[in-house]
Amino acid sequence: MSASIESGSGASGSGTFAVGGDIEVNRLGFGAMRITGKGIWDEPQDRAEALRVLKRLPELGVNFIDTADSYGPDVSEDLIREALQPYGGLLIATKGGLVRNGPDLWVPVGRPEYLRQAVLMSLRRLKVERIDLWQLHRIDPKVPRDEQFDAIAAMQKEGLIRHVGLSEVKVDEIEAARKVFTVATVQNRYNLVDRGSEDVLDYCGKNGIGFIPWFPLASGNLARPGSILDSIAQDHRATPGQVALAWVLKRSPVMLPIPGTSKVKHLEDNVAAAAIRLSDDDFAKLDEQGRAAAKAS
Repeated sequence: MSASIESGSGASGSGTFAVGGDIEVNRLGFGAMRITGKGIWDEPQDRAEALRVLKRLPELGVNFIDTADSYGPDVSEDLIREALQPYGGLLIATKGGLVRNGPDLWVPVGRPEYLRQAVLMSLRRLKVERIDLWQLHRIDPKVPRDEQFDAIAAMQKEGLIRHVGLSEVKVDEIEAARKVFTVATVQNRYNLVDRGSEDVLDYCGKNGIGFIPWFPLASGNLARPGSILDSIAQDHRATPGQVALAWVLKRSPVMLPIPGTSKVKHLEDNVAAAAIRLSDDDFAKLDEQGRAAAKAS
């Protein structure tokens, strides 16, 4: 049993947010990591289905797509270009700053010349003249962060990047970056049971910065039969995953969750969560249970 897309209005039911103050998107987006192969490496097992997923996005009202040059590597950006270019009405956000040595292997590289190369190659793969939202995938601890920030600001001034985001950062790192450029978004891991970025989320909310939670559907043991999450899901004729996603959306107006998948059916199930309206009481119960589960883990 799950909420269906027919019962809602697609991703538009999630409300909107203006990225950087001037690019309005529906808050429920799509993360394009899972359209690659196992270990986020090489081509997807079912390339035709991955392309169908991407082409289905605008039909469902999903107009915010998050990817990275390291997904594949290159594969995700190539598929997005093939399926969706010239991107009318879509915000294609990408990231750079991680290199790949094999499946599930990720290495930060923040040297200014490498970051510039990453941006130029993403421009080529996506076939655009400017990246509307480019995010530093990780701050490289081996390179002074101001050198990385200065390189990004220079590319923004040059017109290669419209808005800048950060990924997996702490509040003090966001504040340091804001001295060099305007931070439009922050992408940190966050979900009902993974609450390590509560302070970052609150900071983003106070400062109008979009918060992109990756891995937003996780609910852990809260989804077990007979749990509060399970009960609320049954009340809404939805799955626990859909309710967990609805909770994330209700948590903050700056929230831009990007659940990802390589299957059209799973995509449609995720988007249907935008139509779920949790009561304040249900939200509070889930919040309490989620915080308790986070502390216990």
